[in-house]
Amino acid sequence: MNSGRKKGLGRGLSALFGDDKPNEKLVESNKSNMVSISDLSRNPYQPRQNFREEKLEELSNSIRKNGIIQPIAVRPNKKEAGKYEIVAGERRWLAAQRAGLHKIPVTILELSDVESLEVAIVENIQRDDLNPVEEARGYKRLNEEFKYDHESISKLMSKSRSHVSNTLRLLTLPSDVISMLEEGTLTSGQARPLIGISNASSIAEEIVSNNYSARKVEYLIRNKKGNLKEKKVDANILKVQEKIQKTLGLKVNIQNKKNNSGKVSIEYKNLDQFELISDLLTKN
Repeated sequence: MNSGRKKGLGRGLSALFGDDKPNEKLVESNKSNMVSISDLSRNPYQPRQNFREEKLEELSNSIRKNGIIQPIAVRPNKKEAGKYEIVAGERRWLAAQRAGLHKIPVTILELSDVESLEVAIVENIQRDDLNPVEEARGYKRLNEEFKYDHESISKLMSKSRSHVSNTLRLLTLPSDVISMLEEGTLTSGQARPLIGISNASSIAEEIVSNNYSARKVEYLIRNKKGNLKEKKVDANILKVQEKIQKTLGLKVNIQNKKNNSGKVSIEYKNLDQFELISDLLTKN
């Protein structure tokens, strides 16, 4: 990030969240204005795509009764003079339309595209409004469109670098599993162990059906991976193992490593079986 971008972000965030004392110029530009609701358009950088119907209705009823208490943050629309693009507060804008308002209070900010995305993501995350997929897609846009690395994103969002990386990795899951995350039927903790698993979709359905906890999912995946490794035994080794078992009449397990070293284990259940094995191994 260059210094200009960081400075712009600081001004925008301080205006919205009061983290720092804004300078006099910003205070002057941040005075609330009443604008026509039709002069506003949604933020193309808004990371949140899903607005819960019941929450929208609750907010609409509140606005109908009390009006909009906190102004919506906007920036001038580059394509249409006299119109504005919402930076933060899209849910309030939608609810205000339902409530039948014609004008609403806004705070006008001078923000670049990247600053608009930064503010939109921070505003939503601070309010816990984003689902894991929306959060991941917001991080992805910062990474791909604006060249933020994981470390820069973690500092901007006040999240750990591992949280950012793990959240981004959720986007590599199958589309049906991602849909479960968006719908809220699957949590990020339940979904994370499925990353890189070939049958992630079927396991996700099992998780939802049985309401497994995140810890239970991790245990389940470990077991499935272990069973998978057991199945990947060389066919020739298996044939030899079966032949020895038939000859001895005892259970035999051959573990062969990649460098063709390993061990042969023979199980016995009583002293007679032990003596049989001993005689065979010491026979001249």
